[in-house]
Amino acid sequence: QVQLVESGGGLVQAGGSLRLSCAASGSTISNYDMGWFRQAPGKEREFVAAITWRYGGRTYYSDSAKGRLTISRDNAKNTVYLQMNSLKPEDTAVYYCAAGRSYNVVTTTSYDYWGQGTQVTVSS
Repeated sequence: QVQLVESGGGLVQAGGSLRLSCAASGSTISNYDMGWFRQAPGKEREFVAAITWRYGGRTYYSDSAKGRLTISRDNAKNTVYLQMNSLKPEDTAVYYCAAGRSYNVVTTTSYDYWGQGTQVTVSS
């Protein structure tokens, strides 16, 4: 079992930055793929970014995240991060961290463990 707790969300103006953290407990995340997803009101949960445990930590991003968001992991701290720069109002959502072991890291069904989410609100 892996317990995940997100933090770092908040209210920020457009163009600003936030760094989300996802602290894991119960098991090491060193052999899990880790992903960030987000869900805006009235919309489905969507993929944002992922980092694998194989291949030296390969990263994947949604088109909207490329160039602005960066995922990283610190296995020693059992923590995953999402650095978000140049934030836009359309980035407003609840952001979820997830852990899983699958070759398809962009789908929600590939993840076995989820955090409770952290709210990110970007004002225009």
